[in-house]
Amino acid sequence: MRRSLTAAVLMGLVLGLAAGLALASVEASWSDTVVAWVEPVGALWVNAIRMTVIPLVVSLLLGGIASSGAHTLARVGGRALAWFLGMIVCTTTLAALTVPPFYRLLGADGWTMPEVTAARTAGEVTLPPFRDWFVGLLPANPVQAAAQGDILPLVIFTVIFGLAATRIEPELRDALARGARAVSEAILVVVGWILATAPVGVFALTLGLAAQTGFSVIGAVGGFFLVVGVLLTVAILALYPLARVAGGVSVRVFARACAPAQAVGFSTRSSMASLPVLLEEAERTVELPEHVSALVLPAAVAVFKYGSPITRIAGTYLIATLFGIELGALEWAALAAFLGVLSFYSPGIPSGGLFVMAPIYQAFGLPLEGIGILIALDLVPDMLLTATNVTADMAVAVVAAPTHGEA
Repeated sequence: MRRSLTAAVLMGLVLGLAAGLALASVEASWSDTVVAWVEPVGALWVNAIRMTVIPLVVSLLLGGIASSGAHTLARVGGRALAWFLGMIVCTTTLAALTVPPFYRLLGADGWTMPEVTAARTAGEVTLPPFRDWFVGLLPANPVQAAAQGDILPLVIFTVIFGLAATRIEPELRDALARGARAVSEAILVVVGWILATAPVGVFALTLGLAAQTGFSVIGAVGGFFLVVGVLLTVAILALYPLARVAGGVSVRVFARACAPAQAVGFSTRSSMASLPVLLEEAERTVELPEHVSALVLPAAVAVFKYGSPITRIAGTYLIATLFGIELGALEWAALAAFLGVLSFYSPGIPSGGLFVMAPIYQAFGLPLEGIGILIALDLVPDMLLTATNVTADMAVAVVAAPTHGEA
């Protein structure tokens, strides 16, 4: 099913680009008429994505905190958690510093859609003063914050509420966790339905994009693939000396241990599907203690997305470029930091991390249509991304293992 959907979305992308490029070469009035009929379909699909964001984020966050609390967090181990954070900081910094000059080197200035840029210039919004933003972090009315799409205050309220739930009677806490899980599971079913219609939505979005930009969109797509491919390759190659220096495992042994999981991750685009192979190779090839591999690897597969900041930051810069949105240095740094933090959470579905980026896009004035475009483009880099992530999972298990003196 997943492979057939992947093929269908890829076909929608190719057909949308081809149809849009064909429209770009015909009479403008006829092209505009076709785009005007097709674009609402893409907008409808984007709205379908948007409607799942708040219930999905809140229910998953609340359920996770209420059901596990501080105990599970402690079980991950301070050392592994420190490596999770440190390595995400490294890939986030790498992407934030190299993506803009890399795109400029590829001529990204010529990828902007003039029509969309002109339409958005008049609608620029001035950011509120820092004091108002800071005070608004605690919502006076969480329901109103949800209705207005103010995701950060809503998340803070949810975290506070979830932590409070860990202090109530166990049967009540369990009931709350089960309720939150039921909501999140139902919303994930809806997300599955939305993804099933992705070929149509992607076709509509890319047709309008290609019709407006012409053949420059080909350069934009190729540039995105090149930037992501180069940076993910750098990130994955850095893990081999890390395992040698910090974990005491030779490059040859580490490469042999990672190869099966890399193959599974590359073909399935699922870190979770690679977990059985990771556990087997960690104990057999690397000879890690069973209690280390059983503790670190499941946690790493669940929350540690080492390469995600690279693809999300590169994709977001592409969208900002296409839509003519200029981000200052501080805005770009803040946006990259948010995307880095967001990498610790991704629903267990293909391209799931892109769905939870919607609040960040809203906060920085980026078009949600861009998420639909990235879902289409995500098919190719996600294979290399998953291989990168499972390699990092093995690397963390190696470096987090206690030394012989600590055992």
